[in-house]
Amino acid sequence: MLPELRSGRLLLLLPLSGSPAPVLEALVLCYHAVSDDWPSPLAVTQTQLARHLRLLQRRGYKFVTFSELVNCVSRGAHEGKARIAAVTFDDGYRSNLTRALPVLRGVGAPATVFVVTSFAGDGSPLRWEGISQWLGTTYERELEPLSPDDLRELVAAGWEIGSHTATHPRLSRLDDAAVREELCASKQWLEEILGVACRSLAYPYGDWNERVAAIAGQAGYEAAALLSSHLSAPQQLAWPRIGIYRADSAWRFALKANPAVVRLRSTDVWRYLRAARAISPAATPPSDSEVRRR
Repeated sequence: MLPELRSGRLLLLLPLSGSPAPVLEALVLCYHAVSDDWPSPLAVTQTQLARHLRLLQRRGYKFVTFSELVNCVSRGAHEGKARIAAVTFDDGYRSNLTRALPVLRGVGAPATVFVVTSFAGDGSPLRWEGISQWLGTTYERELEPLSPDDLRELVAAGWEIGSHTATHPRLSRLDDAAVREELCASKQWLEEILGVACRSLAYPYGDWNERVAAIAGQAGYEAAALLSSHLSAPQQLAWPRIGIYRADSAWRFALKANPAVVRLRSTDVWRYLRAARAISPAATPPSDSEVRRR
């Protein structure tokens, strides 16, 4: 095994520019909460977020919403133009408004937040497998969801609001009727309170299959986001994203967003290297499910 590969140094030597395949010109990042204090792996600090976005700006990326990116790439309209990136937030933490929005405004970037609508509707703390352990602690306040008024404020700021289902289940484990209810109820609720079409969806836990994607299409979604260590070939209803977490320092983020690394993560070589542990934990991002178990 090459020491350079084991340490991640070899990956850092991969080119930052050049002429990658068209899909590599479009990055979709997945964040969750923003907090300087909350020690959850899902929460990045404002400083981290700002550094990440400034790095992408220096690399020539233009920021767009998730649906805009999917539409642009699907039509092939981005080829030969500046790179584009979409910043997305899963779950609907209120910190997306209070802490993320000022950072995004500072770099002139919109974002997309995928909301679990049952919590946005009643205001109760977000709770499901992976975050419920924070209930009853001093960090429970971090689980405060975005309210309808908060969502309207984000729309006014140029953000896209997408669905993260009604209750955050693992959709592949549900029957067709239950999947349809999760997707349709959340979409309808968002459209009623915001007065705009809800076009996008993020699958909770990154859990999906072709059956779920087909139901999403039938429900009227035009784009749906995944979250996995392996970046599969993009499809409108199965679009890969790069998960960004608290452990992602500036150099780790630079590595994750390196076009050559993104390209590597879309190949079977990446699966082999992860399975063989040929890439160190510092050089390879965990899957969303791995992070939520921590």
